[in-house]
Amino acid sequence: MCGRYVLTHEEHLLEEWLEAALDIYLKPRYNIAPTQPIPIARIEPETKRRHITFAFWGLIPSWSKDPSIGSKLINARSETLREKPSFKGNFKYRRCLIPASGFYEWKAITKGPKTPHYIRMLDEYPFAFAGLWDTYLSPDGSEVDTATIITTQANPLIRVLHQRMPVIIPREHFDQWLNPDNIKATNLDKLLIPYPADEMTYYPVSTDVNTVKNDRPDLITPTSLFS
Repeated sequence: MCGRYVLTHEEHLLEEWLEAALDIYLKPRYNIAPTQPIPIARIEPETKRRHITFAFWGLIPSWSKDPSIGSKLINARSETLREKPSFKGNFKYRRCLIPASGFYEWKAITKGPKTPHYIRMLDEYPFAFAGLWDTYLSPDGSEVDTATIITTQANPLIRVLHQRMPVIIPREHFDQWLNPDNIKATNLDKLLIPYPADEMTYYPVSTDVNTVKNDRPDLITPTSLFS
């Protein structure tokens, strides 16, 4: 699964890399958690162009009468996207990219609390999770965009930490993933695979990341497993 992540790359780099108009202000984030607003890149229905906007992390389907469901839908398993009512419509027409610099996973290495590990690309470039989004009409009549991160089986590197990992869309497939007219199963399923392990790395970090309110650069500083 994916329950915390990091986005520290500069705005202008993300705009160029995603080839999307930035409609929001971004600051470096070192401990992004569920229910918080996160940047997503999507095709705007009106303009048919890519835009980067905010959505709350935790999908609330447009038909839901219970907004608390969002906290349970921070991830979507790639294997059941076409079956679950919360995801199947969005998988067809409302796919998005969620830019990231890295993400965290926890594993019990020694006795005591699980140790957090920071996972990133070897070249330290940004990458994009595969996501779904929807718009929920809140009781006060306002529209609220929400999103979820799609997961798949972990690659050999990540499997040491967890059996699942976020789906990461390579840049050359951004168009294919975002295009709402692309609904063929064969076109989309081949993107829902583990990202190559040889392009990624991870290392242990401080348990300070366990506390959501902590959001500072040293959270991604390597630490000893036995410190």
